[in-house]
Amino acid sequence: MARAGFRIALLQLKVGASKAQNIENALAKIRFAVADKGARVVALPECFNSPYGTQHFPAYAEEIPTGETSRNLAAIAKELGIYLIGGTIPEKCKTDNKLYNTCTVWSPDGALMATYRKIHLFDINIPGGITFRESDVLTGGSNLATVSIEGAKIGIGICYDIRFDELARLYRNQGCDMLIYPGAFNMKTGPLHWELLARGRANDTQSYVATISPARDPSAGYVAWGHSMVVDPWAKVITEANEDEATVVADVNLQTVDEVRAQIPIFSQRRTDLYKTEALPAAE
Repeated sequence: MARAGFRIALLQLKVGASKAQNIENALAKIRFAVADKGARVVALPECFNSPYGTQHFPAYAEEIPTGETSRNLAAIAKELGIYLIGGTIPEKCKTDNKLYNTCTVWSPDGALMATYRKIHLFDINIPGGITFRESDVLTGGSNLATVSIEGAKIGIGICYDIRFDELARLYRNQGCDMLIYPGAFNMKTGPLHWELLARGRANDTQSYVATISPARDPSAGYVAWGHSMVVDPWAKVITEANEDEATVVADVNLQTVDEVRAQIPIFSQRRTDLYKTEALPAAE
């Protein structure tokens, strides 16, 4: 029996210094995506409630799910009856007092379906390009996160995670049909690798891949590349924003996933007698 799918909207949002205004803008764009675009699933970008920068994370961090941002996301998901991939926010964990870069996923009844803490922290040094160290402030997560939405199993990653094909392989091993990466590539790595990596992970796993960036603000301390996109299991870009604030939609067809995997059956053809990627128990 052929599987169906759903319509997803990616919200490439402007992000400023006011957390309240960032949240209000996100809520307005979510309503537009549902009312005008017919989205069943809405996905927000990385750090949509906060400027992206280690100097900002402590001041904007909140507990999940009791913080201001989580409460608003839960309420709008319930109000509109949608699945909401809540981008990421700086999370302050009350149990260990550490900061994480965390994605939340909300159900149509406003329940928290999953949280995912960015596993691979963005620590790079490109002379003449960009130097950034998330690990100066943030702690890396230790667990994968999947959710089931409209018959699809979806794996969550965040930005730098997309560079690690092992993570995508683990999600494929778990039966995921789609990978969603809120992310904020910059003006150095964005032109080089943003589309390449999205298409690469789609091709590796024969899955849909969605990447959701903040809109570009040339005056910001960290300038995002933009170009939020959805890639299909053939590794074809089926919708893409430019650098400005935008809402782009795509219809995720699970039958396409099944067809690609049947026609080019690489999953069953892997030589697991010679190599394999397996998850290890998470560190305590």
